[in-house]
Amino acid sequence: MMNYPGVAGCDPEVMKKIELFRNRVVDGHAPELRGRDLQAYVAAGIETDHENDVYGQALEKLRAGLAVLVREGSACKNLQNILEGVLRDKLDTTRMAFCTDDKHLADIRQEGSILHCVKLAVSMGMEPVQAIQMATINGAKIYGLKDIGAIAPGYRADMVILDDLEQFNLFDVYKDGIRVSEYPALSSDMENLEEITKTVNLPSLTESSFCLPHHKIQPVITLIKGQVSTKKSEISGELAAGLVSAGRLRKIAVIERHHASGNIGVGLIEGYGLFHGAVGSTVAHDSHNMIIVGDNNQDMLAAAKELERVQGGYTLAVDGKILGTLPLPVGGLMSFMPAETFIPALDEMLKKAREAGVSDGIDPFITLSFMALPVIPELRITDMGVFDVTSFRFI
Repeated sequence: MMNYPGVAGCDPEVMKKIELFRNRVVDGHAPELRGRDLQAYVAAGIETDHENDVYGQALEKLRAGLAVLVREGSACKNLQNILEGVLRDKLDTTRMAFCTDDKHLADIRQEGSILHCVKLAVSMGMEPVQAIQMATINGAKIYGLKDIGAIAPGYRADMVILDDLEQFNLFDVYKDGIRVSEYPALSSDMENLEEITKTVNLPSLTESSFCLPHHKIQPVITLIKGQVSTKKSEISGELAAGLVSAGRLRKIAVIERHHASGNIGVGLIEGYGLFHGAVGSTVAHDSHNMIIVGDNNQDMLAAAKELERVQGGYTLAVDGKILGTLPLPVGGLMSFMPAETFIPALDEMLKKAREAGVSDGIDPFITLSFMALPVIPELRITDMGVFDVTSFRFI
């Protein structure tokens, strides 16, 4: 349940949705929610939360009765901040589990997924069994999954065999008691491909489509390295063009790309980096519209047209030329390529984005995707414009 102001305010439509899932686990999404609003959120029936940047936030939510999912992904790296406090205070972790939220396939291949969280926790001093519990049985209990998470009678024989409890190298995998020796290939017999591969529908765009709205005061989305939370700042509208030209700020645009409605939100962002050009993506939580960051309208338009041409993906444009594109034709979100082919292509796009100046501590694409999610404080941007999450209104 992302609409935490709606929960705290007992919005009838929001409460009706929660009631529909009364006998199921209702996941939370409550960044920086504290005090009475948090109490109201939990009282409504929310049971989990993964939006915790620091230990204090996680501790307050645990005390309020929420299960806390400790996140360590490609853009959001919260594990160390949270577990330092957990280990210092010798906190009971029964109501805690690991999660990744968003993680690049290349990072999963290099580091692993939840096992990476286990390794990090143990390297910080957590007992291996406790860390493994957070990766297995804790999550199963939180979600009421009674037949997984342990090796015991009545449980599924889904097992990972490790060589030791120090390096955690993978030795073997069993699914339903059967050793997994290879993964099945993607079936080529797929129906209705056009429904899932023709999803980028844009209106007629020009360079002027990426002009900032005329405001005396322009809101600025300020990024925080290693997080997806942002800070709100403001500048005089008269200074905007100069600050973009000087490199301090960049423009950010979200284009509605499903129905060619013509909705385009344009704003300012600080901390993304990018020397010159534009970075674009059709992965943009949760509406997955097209999102583009750039320092000039020409390259932002070129990026938009390239993403329309390939029907979704990641792209980089400089001086009107496309320096690289990773197509994601399945819904504008996924690829048909096998991992062995996709990972080098993704690595190349990440490399080019870094070379173009995207800041360290900022994931060029995952951080960008979260800028369109209007439920994480303080500022976001959608196809309707810049959104103040704290006051829950467009500005």
